[in-house]
Amino acid sequence: MLAVDLAGETIRALNGAMVAYEGRMAFKREGMTGGEGLRGALKRKIAGEGMTLMDVTGEGTVYLANEAAEVTLVQLTGDTLFVESESLLALDGGLRTGVQFIGLRGMGTGQGLATTKVEGHGTVAIVSDGPAIVLEVTPETPLSVDPHAYVGHHGQLRQDVVTDVNWRTVIGQGSGESVQFRYQGHGLVYVQPAERGGILEI
Repeated sequence: MLAVDLAGETIRALNGAMVAYEGRMAFKREGMTGGEGLRGALKRKIAGEGMTLMDVTGEGTVYLANEAAEVTLVQLTGDTLFVESESLLALDGGLRTGVQFIGLRGMGTGQGLATTKVEGHGTVAIVSDGPAIVLEVTPETPLSVDPHAYVGHHGQLRQDVVTDVNWRTVIGQGSGESVQFRYQGHGLVYVQPAERGGILEI
């Protein structure tokens, strides 16, 4: 659970994430544009992204949670965080959100054709099934991640989709890790110690 102290400012949170509050709070569900304008709403519709946020304004403490998932706070200092929409819990009101198309990754994993990007200066609260594990990527140490365990990433990273088509995959006896995300550059990748969805092979 995340406890957020407010003194008149506004945060944005996953719609329905409020479990309790103390003080005076106002909750406003964002319209069809989701705070990203009509173009952003159309991108989400095309991409199959179903995230809906609400504005929370007030004085006091609001408690947020999503299915008892673990909460991790990510500080942004002018950079961009890419995160699965289902892993986004809350963010400072001044941060900007948008949609990043990812093409083949979505078609291969069934997770949609886009991921959410958060930009600016402030704090983002992300959730994971179990405590999120933060893995550092350097030019000398690229990283491969199971798409079903991926939560988010930020930094100067290039994301590619790697497919491992070998004889085990062809005869239907693969390990279930045939599609992977590969990160190169310098930055941080957040993964969860559990897989969402089922086993994926192509």
